[in-house]
Amino acid sequence: MNPLPYGSGTGTDPAGMVAAGATKMKRKPLLLIGGLGVVLVGGIVTVKLLAPPPPPNIIVIMADDHAQAAISAYGSGLIQTPNIDRLADEGILFSSSFVTNSICAPSRAVLLTGQYSHRNGLRDNLDGFDGTQMTFPKLLQNAGYETAVVGKWHLKTEPVGFDHSRVLVGQGSYYGPTFLVDGVEVEHPGYVTDLITDFALEFLETRHEDKPFFLLYNHSAPHRNWMPSPQHLDLYAGEELPLPPTFDDDYEGRPAAREADMRIDDMYLSFDLKLDAEDYEHETGTGGKAGYDSISAWVALYERMTEEEKAAWQAHYGPLNHAFAEDPPEGSELSRWKYQRYIKDYLRCVAAIDDNLGRFLDRLDELGLSDNTIVIYTSDQGFFLGEHGWYDKRFMYEESMRTPLIIRYPRGIAAGQVADALVVNLDTAPTILDFAGVPVPTEMQGRSLRALTLGRTPTDWRQGVYYHYYEYPQGWHSVRPHYGIRTDRYKLIHFYGELDVWELYDLERDPHELTNVYGDPDSADIAEELLGQLKDLQHEFGDTVR
Repeated sequence: MNPLPYGSGTGTDPAGMVAAGATKMKRKPLLLIGGLGVVLVGGIVTVKLLAPPPPPNIIVIMADDHAQAAISAYGSGLIQTPNIDRLADEGILFSSSFVTNSICAPSRAVLLTGQYSHRNGLRDNLDGFDGTQMTFPKLLQNAGYETAVVGKWHLKTEPVGFDHSRVLVGQGSYYGPTFLVDGVEVEHPGYVTDLITDFALEFLETRHEDKPFFLLYNHSAPHRNWMPSPQHLDLYAGEELPLPPTFDDDYEGRPAAREADMRIDDMYLSFDLKLDAEDYEHETGTGGKAGYDSISAWVALYERMTEEEKAAWQAHYGPLNHAFAEDPPEGSELSRWKYQRYIKDYLRCVAAIDDNLGRFLDRLDELGLSDNTIVIYTSDQGFFLGEHGWYDKRFMYEESMRTPLIIRYPRGIAAGQVADALVVNLDTAPTILDFAGVPVPTEMQGRSLRALTLGRTPTDWRQGVYYHYYEYPQGWHSVRPHYGIRTDRYKLIHFYGELDVWELYDLERDPHELTNVYGDPDSADIAEELLGQLKDLQHEFGDTVR
């Protein structure tokens, strides 16, 4: 680092001493050398030890089912997200960010442990998290960080490694949600995205200012059943949003896709689409789980609203529901009606997240915390927004496997960067520990992204992402278990078990993954090459080869 300027008429000799006859300095020059302050006073060099920079504060903001396609920084044409975009403009956006198991609880366990699902023990939403195992919040806590978690937890066991926690019971509800506070369930009136942000801000205001902090700020939106806040009910009113080009996919050559129960056409009219009982004769779909009492579930959620909230709700949905009842659509017209209701409600929930993020970032600025605080925005996975005619996630296909990842750290990351290296949610834990100066345990299976944030891609960076989904036949949506590898151009998937089907996609020629070329003679060489890489990754990560 160059010394501070001396001012006009000054100079230095080769040894760095002030030249004879130099003009008197108005300020003392300081040269930083390896943590030493070299001060030149009256021609004499004085060395002072400088205090090390404080460790960064760290905030992870995780949404639930937030697709890259619903963020304008990722090129969305559906919504503007100015506050998420602000993070990208002031930091680094990862354009090739993926998850290892696209489903809520397992993805959260991967984030906490930096390990694949088969290693951390949480493979599907029916498993509970083993809180005795190593997690990065525990390591930060041991290193002197004050740690807190607010919002969605969804791991069945209570949070461990946090000094403070205020988490939703189960998935939580959009209105009047119940939180677990120090082991006690407390119901809070209001809208869940607003409340979670209130609690995150409360932590900022009451933390110990003499310690660095880590905050896990988890939104439950935009998870199903997509209930907008009163402030966003009229967003997109009267608009017709475009259908994805693959909305009418026929699933040719993809039997696992054909048998999955996650089509928008099969959404519940009640629970998902907010029609009242008098607005329709009967449910028109299985909703992902035949036999589920969707009507009772919807009534229970609606009754959590206050009378004022119900009035706002009915002012918006009442006329729309009445129009549906008067002239109920059928066939493809019904599918498209369902899509419009679904996508608008989903995007309205995203808008609430973005507005609250703006409120949160503004307060960071006001408290003088922004410069030395790492802010990470991500989601537990992606989501289908009508692509292939679907909602939900689970599959290794792009819309589900991709997840947003944006990091801002004014003191350590240059603004306006985009990184296209393959990164996964395994990498979050080691990245955080690296920035915090805490050793990364060898059992973590991800890699720190710090070099990428400095514009350097290590020569040995991963060339393929390994994925493994488990939840079948238990749970929802009938998605067969599968594993696979995704490189920068190709994707090889094996739906194992009774189905035993392989799929291969050239993402450059077929970005929508409509044509399975596995078994095509022209693709035999690349299939063999990918299979070898897949086996290598399974061996590296200790996953059982099937």
